[in-house]
Amino acid sequence: MKKGWVVSAAMLLAACSSNVEETNYYQLPGPVTPATQSHGGQNARLLWVEQVSVPDYLAGNGVVYQTSDVKYSIGTQNLWASPLDQQLRTTLVSNLSQQLPGWVVASQPLGHDQDTLNVTVTGFHGRYDGRVIVSGEWLLNHQGQLSKRPFHIEMTQQQDGYDAMVKVLGEAWSREASEIARELKRMP
Repeated sequence: MKKGWVVSAAMLLAACSSNVEETNYYQLPGPVTPATQSHGGQNARLLWVEQVSVPDYLAGNGVVYQTSDVKYSIGTQNLWASPLDQQLRTTLVSNLSQQLPGWVVASQPLGHDQDTLNVTVTGFHGRYDGRVIVSGEWLLNHQGQLSKRPFHIEMTQQQDGYDAMVKVLGEAWSREASEIARELKRMP
């Protein structure tokens, strides 16, 4: 009888240990084509991407998934490889550098004649209905003139899983970078 108990306990422990999920780490994809190096010149426009900020629920390590109208799940096994605000800033600088030829775009101050961009991201997550949400607002200081623009992008996730969700989030973020670049090109 004792022998059967030991075997049963061992089988139960083995079954429990096989259900342990591995931890996955995610990094936003970069631009499809590498950013061109802009050496500027005397007439180069300068843009400092000063900050990309995220709210507390996005600032942790866990990838966020909205499970209902009012409930969010923060991943414990699906984590960002580096802080999300850093990833968003790095990919934004890279995307803007690619889309703004003749500009010098950096994550550090560039001098006195620079434009300054600050972005507040309020939503960056997948959702129960198969859509991803990227929302927030950006503020540009262009020669002392302030411009503020909200953004809200929803895209459909074509495949299940966190890999697909992170790729679509990256695509939506890249789309917003294109929108910012379009606005910057319009400015004198």
